[in-house]
Amino acid sequence: MKPGSYTQLYVQLIFAVKFRDSCLRKNIRERVFAYISGIIREMNHKSIIVGGVEDHIHILIGVNANKSISETVHEIKRTSSLFINKEKLCMGKFAWQEGYGAFSYSRSQLNSVYNYILNQEEHHHKNSFRKEYIQFLKKFEIEFDEKFLFEFHD
Repeated sequence: MKPGSYTQLYVQLIFAVKFRDSCLRKNIRERVFAYISGIIREMNHKSIIVGGVEDHIHILIGVNANKSISETVHEIKRTSSLFINKEKLCMGKFAWQEGYGAFSYSRSQLNSVYNYILNQEEHHHKNSFRKEYIQFLKKFEIEFDEKFLFEFHD
């Protein structure tokens, strides 16, 4: 970034495990999420929280304005998939689904988003991932075609 340039950008990223496999079991999540947080820091973003459940994750970052969102998601997915497969944390070959959601927030909303991500397990006892994701798209007034959404098996 050029001298005299200042930014404060916060984004929540959401993406799913390929085929919506439930392989992000509770016993590996902490390790995977810590690894993803490291990827985020290596890209000079601020890792605020990484969380999720068996079949999808939510990531809240303070964005490094020199990196695009698509570049960031690509690197997180690529590097974390390599890590999960190298460490044999899941049965079979692990991969993330194509696509992602990226939603921006103001600083005043961070506590609410942080707590939402922190409580994903509890949240998904009540709501499916499909319902949650579509609610995000509608809340942020994002036009979408259902045929291009994640593969949902709810």
